[in-house]
Amino acid sequence: MVLVLICGRLFSGWVIRLVVFFIESNFLLRKRVLYFVYGLRNSVQNCIWLSLVLIAWLCIFDKKVDKMTGGKVLPYVSSIWICLLVGAYIWLLKTLLVKVLAMSFHVSTFFDRIQESLFNQYVIETLSGPALVEIDQTGHEEEEKVMAEVEKLQSAGATLPADLKASIFAKRPIGTPRKTPTASTPRSSAFSRAISEKEKEKEGGITIDHLHKLNQKNISAWNMKRLMNMVRIGVLSTLDEKLPQSNYEDETAVQITSEKKAKAAAKQIFNNVAKPGSKFIYLEDLMRFMREDEASKTMCLIESGTETRGISKCALKNWAVNAFRERRALALSLNDTKTAVNKLHQMLNVLVAIIISVIWLLILRVATMHFLVFLSSQILLVVFIFGNSAKTTFEAIIFLFVMHPFDVGDRVEVDGVQARNSSMVVEEMNILTTVFLRYDNQKIIYPNSVLSTKPISNYYRSPDMGDSVDFSIHISTPMEKIAMMKEKITRYIENRSDHWYPAPMIVMRDVENMNGIKWSVWLSHTMNHQDMRERWARRAFLIEEMVKTFRELDIQYRMLPLDVNIHNLPPLSSTRAPSNWTTCA
Repeated sequence: MVLVLICGRLFSGWVIRLVVFFIESNFLLRKRVLYFVYGLRNSVQNCIWLSLVLIAWLCIFDKKVDKMTGGKVLPYVSSIWICLLVGAYIWLLKTLLVKVLAMSFHVSTFFDRIQESLFNQYVIETLSGPALVEIDQTGHEEEEKVMAEVEKLQSAGATLPADLKASIFAKRPIGTPRKTPTASTPRSSAFSRAISEKEKEKEGGITIDHLHKLNQKNISAWNMKRLMNMVRIGVLSTLDEKLPQSNYEDETAVQITSEKKAKAAAKQIFNNVAKPGSKFIYLEDLMRFMREDEASKTMCLIESGTETRGISKCALKNWAVNAFRERRALALSLNDTKTAVNKLHQMLNVLVAIIISVIWLLILRVATMHFLVFLSSQILLVVFIFGNSAKTTFEAIIFLFVMHPFDVGDRVEVDGVQARNSSMVVEEMNILTTVFLRYDNQKIIYPNSVLSTKPISNYYRSPDMGDSVDFSIHISTPMEKIAMMKEKITRYIENRSDHWYPAPMIVMRDVENMNGIKWSVWLSHTMNHQDMRERWARRAFLIEEMVKTFRELDIQYRMLPLDVNIHNLPPLSSTRAPSNWTTCA
């Protein structure tokens, strides 16, 4: 039996390693189930081991041996083995349930944001590198060198893999350096570079074509874990192509770790992509670096980017800064969510351990009626003491993982109060509490159980939002001036297509005190109000233009005349002087 205990553990370990090896060898299985295999292999190994031990025990100590020993000890030992096996299977079921629910939550909540963030990373890396024309020229030269080496090795009798050439010129994974036209690499290392790049694509990076094919329905748990690790661990970077001593294996990457570096990267990209002397980046400029569909998507992605007007340097800087902010907020959200899932897993471990203990007592027939009554009284006591805490924890878990109204970095309003300090930014998310930052960077901590009972407005998840500007003019203003005023305001808004949608509404709303007319300009931003500074900056530019229009058209607002009744007038000549005057004697 001791031999079964030792060898069963070794045999189950070998079985698990063999299964993992075959799954890793099969590409389809590797993508689909390897994530769960890594998470469940210890639990599965314990189940196989205890199953073998129980089978060996029942085979060795059968009914004949039980009758010979009197049937007093062996049944209890058999029950203990059954208890251990049942506990192992329950633990396996718990682990599988946590893995499935956690991955489903991550896919439904973060997949779209991760896909957009990785595409932004691809755009930054691609536009900061050499153009496709230069890469093709260098690729032809390298292909000739590689083919020459292939012929030499084949003439010497060597056997080469069939997919070696394809791996050399495969698509570059996102987050890995790309070969530059100035790279000086020794010819003898061509095959080792090809194999290492292939391994990078398999293990770490992901190609842009593969990224475009993924969606919430067809993405596997393994690929989702890879994407999450790329966002959590990796950073935005731009390739520095100007170092003459840089080579293919040691590519210099400038990491974007601040908004200042994001602006510097945008400046470098603009100088690399735009034509000399041009103030905009056009579609044909982007097509030198990427395919037409990717170039069109990039034009639409960057603020103010249109195929006719192009992308200005200011718009490119704003986009790079926003991409950095979004990447940082997404990484913080994934880290906080991972921490919350781990804490929830620990809580489930305690709960499942209690359930397993009760099942063991039932299997061992220790739980008599008196014991069950005693246990029920103790449970009632625990519920009386910790019932409110358990209710609060359960509500917080439902709020965090089921409702999930916001992520780290989102700008929200709690309880719909339109006060100055109601707009807050999510700083940190825990299971029981959420930390917000107020407009003056004061930290405000809300219990999640309280937040679950309040209405929450999320600016980040809102579509492009509207705005309004109210003003009043005198009632005697001629209609011609009003028509010119509306025309100029509309023309300004439609000319700023990077800030506003066309066709604003300028409406007369009310008459004030019989001397003024209240007007409102209703218009829509090309963004939501997540970036509150940008919202007020755009609104300030509009108000400045409106004030300029009022002055040009001499549109005024005058108060009603006041009747002043004077009953007593002082004499025209008076000897009285103000108290603060000094008089000469």
